[in-house]
Amino acid sequence: MLRNSVLAVELTGDQCNVLADVITVHDFADGEVIVGEGKTDNRLQVIVNGAIAVSKYNQAAKEWINLYMLTRGDLVGELAFMDDKPHYAALRAMGATRTFSLERERLESLLESEPWIVYRVMRAIFRVVHGLLHRMGAQQAELTSYIYRAQAKY
Repeated sequence: MLRNSVLAVELTGDQCNVLADVITVHDFADGEVIVGEGKTDNRLQVIVNGAIAVSKYNQAAKEWINLYMLTRGDLVGELAFMDDKPHYAALRAMGATRTFSLERERLESLLESEPWIVYRVMRAIFRVVHGLLHRMGAQQAELTSYIYRAQAKY
C-alpha cells in the first residue's frame, strides 16, 4: 500500500520499510465520521480504497452536504497534519473505506534516525498541497472570468 502511494514517490525500498513501521491501517464503515467538523487531528491519511467526503451537516435539513469527494490515492487531512488547526468540515467514509495513516508524532520520531525519510515525505505532502493551490487558483480565475464576462450580479 505504502510503496504505491504519493508519500513514497522518492523513497527507496528500505526507506519504505522503515516508514511502514510507523503507519496504521484503518477500516471505516459507510457514513462513519472519521474526523468531525471543528476537530483537530494529527493524522495524514491516504485512501487505499473507497472514498471520503468532505462534508458539512445542514441542521435545518438534517442532512450532510458533500463539498468534495476524495478517492483512492488521495491524501486526506494534510493541512491539519501540518498545522494542527481544526477541520473546517467533517471527513466521512463513503462506502466501506480503507486508509493508512501517519501520525505527525510518529513521523517526527524518525527525525534523528532517518531525516531523509522525513524530508522526502514532507516534500511529497507539499507537492500535493501545491497541486491543490494550483487547482484552486485556476478555478478562481475561471470563476472571475465568468463573472466579469457574464456581468453577473451577486
